Amino acid sequence: MEDTWVYILSATSLLFLLYLFKLQRSSKRNLPPAPPSLPIIGHLHLIKEPVHRTLQSLSDRYGPVLSLSLGSRPAVVISSVRGRGVLHQERHRPRQPPRTLAGEIMAYGNTNIGTAPYGPHWRNLRRLTAVEILSPHRLTGSLAIRQEEVRHLMRSLYEAASSSQGGGFARVEMSSRLQEMSFNIIMRMISGKRYSGAAVDAGDAEVAREYRELIKEEFELSGTDPGDFLPVLRKVVDFKGRERRMVDAANRSDVILQGMIDEHRSRRKRSDADGSREEESKTMIETMLSEGYSDDIIKGQINSIIGAGTDTSAVTIEWAMSLLLNHLDVMKKAQVELDDIVGRDRLVDEADTHKLPCLHNIINEALRLFPPAPLLVPHESAEDCTIGGFDVPRGTMIPVNAWAIRRDPKVWDDPTNFKPERYDGLEGDHAYRLLPFGMGRRSCPVLALPIEW
Repeated sequence: MEDTWVYILSATSLLFLLYLFKLQRSSKRNLPPAPPSLPIIGHLHLIKEPVHRTLQSLSDRYGPVLSLSLGSRPAVVISSVRGRGVLHQERHRPRQPPRTLAGEIMAYGNTNIGTAPYGPHWRNLRRLTAVEILSPHRLTGSLAIRQEEVRHLMRSLYEAASSSQGGGFARVEMSSRLQEMSFNIIMRMISGKRYSGAAVDAGDAEVAREYRELIKEEFELSGTDPGDFLPVLRKVVDFKGRERRMVDAANRSDVILQGMIDEHRSRRKRSDADGSREEESKTMIETMLSEGYSDDIIKGQINSIIGAGTDTSAVTIEWAMSLLLNHLDVMKKAQVELDDIVGRDRLVDEADTHKLPCLHNIINEALRLFPPAPLLVPHESAEDCTIGGFDVPRGTMIPVNAWAIRRDPKVWDDPTNFKPERYDGLEGDHAYRLLPFGMGRRSCPVLALPIEW
């Protein structure tokens, strides 16, 4: 016990000396404004849930480019696109993802597309995602998958409505249905197999249920971890058992993902034996096996794409539906547009979307008010640079508060109200202010698609 206290006191003293050294260096730089800080922990005591609202409040007080000291890590928070200059400069600076304990444990040693440092490996993963999952050619080839999953959802809703008592409206829980739809679409593109819903093997359904729960747990554990900002204390204290939970979640997820790869490898051998494998039917797993990626890299890529694409799509649709139910005038306008362009004898098809400006406006406004990721994936400056006229030292975390940007009253008129018509005639200018898929090299690969945002 005495050895533990000696270690803690030594670590605390070392951190205090480092804090004084940092203060001396900072005084020689033109850093962004910052709130008063405490020794050692800096501004960690100010960070409270929900983090995006806390950062918005601090930025309202100290400015759109805000400097924070998060324990041993400096950070510069960007909360505005006013004048375009701030984000324009940040967009073209060399950046890397910050290394975190979650990335080390749950992202296979920071090797997936979201955590790997910029370099040949990351570029290969980015190319693979853009070409094998999100290219126009691949999306055209997987159109039938998306149509089929949408029909499964429609059938589920129809059956729920038909079973309602007295022929009235049925109360339907949408969240799980939307998550199931997006999960199946992505899994079929990745592995060629449907894992959840009707007509699915009971074993596969159980795998899907457990894996989706693990994705949620890993997402929660990937948030702010005190050990990432006070790493010296990690050897002594496992904050709320987070590291143990990360290891457990990573191990359980690894078993599921390895099973998918092994099953795919077996199918591949059988297909090679009877000559039935076709180039056009290649899934992402098939492509990565063909290109010689290790199993860990494949598993990390699957985890990254599923984690980034499942809940984000489902949550956006759910918010859009909720907003329409609370703004019946907008819903009526959307219905009239659908009746005029599509009619009532068929479902909306992807080819129709570019002819539905009201629908586009509704999606944009839902993304603005309720972004699925209020804070964009944090970056870290790879070298000394300037943002908004301020010095930003190498190794500084650069979180972008999309929540604050999308509710900035100096950029958006009546920013807290749902007004889809605000995008009429903007001709794409709003995309810069919305930042729906991030920005720069590490933005979401869907930015390369020919979609009108």
